[in-house]
Amino acid sequence: MTYSAAENRYESMPYRRVGRSGLKLPAISLGLWHNFGDDKRFDEQRAILRRAFDLGVNHFDLANNYGPPDGTAETNFGRHLQDDFKPYRDELVISTKAGYYMWPGPYGEWGSRKYLLSSLDQSLQRMGLDYVDIFYSHRPDPETPMEETMGALDYAVRSGKALYAGISSYTPEQTLEAARILKDLGTPLLIHQPSYSMLNRWTENGTPNLYEALDQVGAGSIAFSPLAQGMLTDRYLNGIPADSRAAKARFLSEDAITDEKLDRIRGLNGIAAGRDQTLAQMAIAWLLRDQPKGTPVTSALVGASSVRQLEDTLGALNNLGFTEAELTAIDEFAVDSDISRWKQNA
Repeated sequence: MTYSAAENRYESMPYRRVGRSGLKLPAISLGLWHNFGDDKRFDEQRAILRRAFDLGVNHFDLANNYGPPDGTAETNFGRHLQDDFKPYRDELVISTKAGYYMWPGPYGEWGSRKYLLSSLDQSLQRMGLDYVDIFYSHRPDPETPMEETMGALDYAVRSGKALYAGISSYTPEQTLEAARILKDLGTPLLIHQPSYSMLNRWTENGTPNLYEALDQVGAGSIAFSPLAQGMLTDRYLNGIPADSRAAKARFLSEDAITDEKLDRIRGLNGIAAGRDQTLAQMAIAWLLRDQPKGTPVTSALVGASSVRQLEDTLGALNNLGFTEAELTAIDEFAVDSDISRWKQNA
């Protein structure tokens, strides 16, 4: 059946400017880290993507190694793009990343110019695109000079293969250095993609912290793993389900779900219930809340295994306001739990 996007797709989604750029992102973006590889039925993927776009989610985030197997999320998305979204390409923000292991040998991961630009070419081929809107360095490389990694991002933009440059999981100090190098090259840093949630608050630490650093350089941020790999949902309130990510040790282990963390999660769930939200909805709303110096998070990057889950998550937008009493109560339970697998050390 031929897809025709909903005419009212931009009426309910708020869009936020990315730093001091001209680009805007939906408050909630869809990440294709999970559920878009060959382990997910193609028609189920299609239903999620169509519903997301109909509800105003016009930003789809990928990486070279998303699957499984590696690369298949981009290949599958390319098919969806050709089948359904090609007429809407100029309305979409499509991003991809390179930095983690993708192929054997010394040029199959990290941040060399050879790896980053080869990976970008492969990503464009898999998706059937001439360019992506945002190309990220997926993680800092401790051995490659920052000038080389940022030089590759600058070249990607100047060559027309990407419109904007981004970084992911860089520390505040690394972020300032990356932004300085890019500025000198003439390609501003657009955005940073850190892991961030009520149980993973490393981005708030340091002087400057990550958001203060981004404000200094005029860049935005998009938070991934905002539900702490599913911990900030009702999945684990009564134990570890057999089909859960923790039970399968997929980016979350049973050992990580301690009694102390469960007490915090249950405390947060009680606050969410008082707000007439699910825990997941409150966790997203908390990221997107207004703060005295503005909202440091431009967009929350979520996953979805079904249309129903997607719709439930987007329900967070119905209540983004918090009272001081609610924020104080949340801070009692929302403490950093040392769960980030991606936090980098300077």
